[in-house]
Amino acid sequence: MTSPTMVNAYTPGAGNLSAEDQARVARRARLLGPAYRLFYETPVHLVRGEGVWLYDAEGKAYLDCYNNVASLGHCHPHVVAATTRQSAIYASHTRYLNDTVLDYAERLLATFPQALNHVMFTCTGSEANDLALRIAFAHTEGTGVIVTENAYHGVTLSTAAMSPSLGAGVPLGAHVRTVPAPSDGQFTAHVQAAIHDLQRHGIKPAALLVDTIFSSDGVYADPAGFLKPAVEAIRDAGGLFIADEVQPGFARTGAAMWGFQRHGLIPDMVSMGKPMGNGYPVAGLALKASVIQNFGNRARYFNTFGGNAVAAATAMAVLEVIEGEGLRANAASVGTYFRDGLLALAQTQDSLGPLRAAGLFLGQDIVTDGKPDAKKAARVVNRMRENGVLISATGPQGHVLKIRPPLIFRPEHVDHVLDSLTAALT
Repeated sequence: MTSPTMVNAYTPGAGNLSAEDQARVARRARLLGPAYRLFYETPVHLVRGEGVWLYDAEGKAYLDCYNNVASLGHCHPHVVAATTRQSAIYASHTRYLNDTVLDYAERLLATFPQALNHVMFTCTGSEANDLALRIAFAHTEGTGVIVTENAYHGVTLSTAAMSPSLGAGVPLGAHVRTVPAPSDGQFTAHVQAAIHDLQRHGIKPAALLVDTIFSSDGVYADPAGFLKPAVEAIRDAGGLFIADEVQPGFARTGAAMWGFQRHGLIPDMVSMGKPMGNGYPVAGLALKASVIQNFGNRARYFNTFGGNAVAAATAMAVLEVIEGEGLRANAASVGTYFRDGLLALAQTQDSLGPLRAAGLFLGQDIVTDGKPDAKKAARVVNRMRENGVLISATGPQGHVLKIRPPLIFRPEHVDHVLDSLTAALT
């Protein structure tokens, strides 16, 4: 299902673009083809980033309230230094022994429950989810996968086939079943129904795969623990639980390092991506040793650049910053400040409907007369862009403001966002 916001907010037009940027948009379309999309009705031509700020070619500053790739802020000096230093020492593929890779593997696994004691490295979250599916199929000897109705899990052939949010041009696989977002307290019942439907069609369930913050579905974080009985259901059916932590992971929710930890459970596999290298392409899959045995006995795994020394050094620096700068605690405290600010603003703004949040991941409904309003959400997103604040919208109806700032956000940055949102709603 394609979100209406994908059309209203992201289809580029001439808008207030300079002649040079209009030519740049046309050049991009000519060279990259029709499948690419740009954010905002008037695209932003960015040339530099620093901390929570991005700058366009004319020097205008934009407060980044959306970018989860540079989750520590743009061009964090500790991360840049680690990447540069390792690039100058040694950079190659992953078939040689290298302590940097092993040191990072130990450091990363130490952030997980002990049961998750292996890690496999990839370059992207899509690759990590693709690998998780291959392992799940080998372990369970099943192929059935359950995802949410507006999920996004990647762009490979197999992950796109279970990413409904990519749109009608990417058909779901016959082995895939979708369940509604966990908004009605019936998530486990929906998962159980999907299991039964797979079995009714002779398809053995292999995995329940969810983004543990349900970001593409509109951000669903509470109540903490609601995932646990759904995970028990898929395991009772012989399947595995894959926690997609590409967006909620690495301290984003504030309560813990990983989104699944809010639910008091241990996944069979955990996929990671975007924020793992703060802009450098590194991703991975943490998993239980028992889960990898069948796959490891039958196949070999090789990823040319997944987990190379430069990637490992960069990712190690990211963990050092998260821990050294107390960013999990910052996500919790500033996230609470942000949530309270939005709730207070909703007392004077009828357009602000329900709010769902965990740490520095917030989903704010935009409504008219209490009903979802995707067109208004698109206007808000574009007006805030004009005011120098970058956010986006999500959800199957496209009416949820997706607010996901860098983990270094401070209360003064939140105030800036709230002022911009107030102006956009007026």
